[in-house]
Amino acid sequence: MCGNESLQQQTRAMRLLGLAKRAGAVSSGVEGVRSLCRSGRAGVVLVAKDCSPNSQKRIADCCAFYRVRLVALPCGKQELGHAIGKSEAAAAAVGNAGLAREILSCFAAQESKERGGN
Repeated sequence: MCGNESLQQQTRAMRLLGLAKRAGAVSSGVEGVRSLCRSGRAGVVLVAKDCSPNSQKRIADCCAFYRVRLVALPCGKQELGHAIGKSEAAAAAVGNAGLAREILSCFAAQESKERGGN
């Protein structure tokens, strides 16, 4: 079960993702994500929990090859899509290095708390 702090971190990450979208630094969808990874500009890739297994594999393989951090979100396509102004999005990549770092820090803090760290 998600704690209040992990929900706050996830909400913060989704707000940062929306900010990145407004800055023109987000690609969504499987092909958009893969294209941003291939260009070398992707800082982090976020994948919705209800993304299809085939799409997950294609994105994961691309992220591994191009050494891009991949975060499996605890939310679905609707929530991810809402964060970037779409009805649904299976995946999104952030092309702004600073915003990508901030988004990763949200999930790193969440993982640390779940493992029992401070």
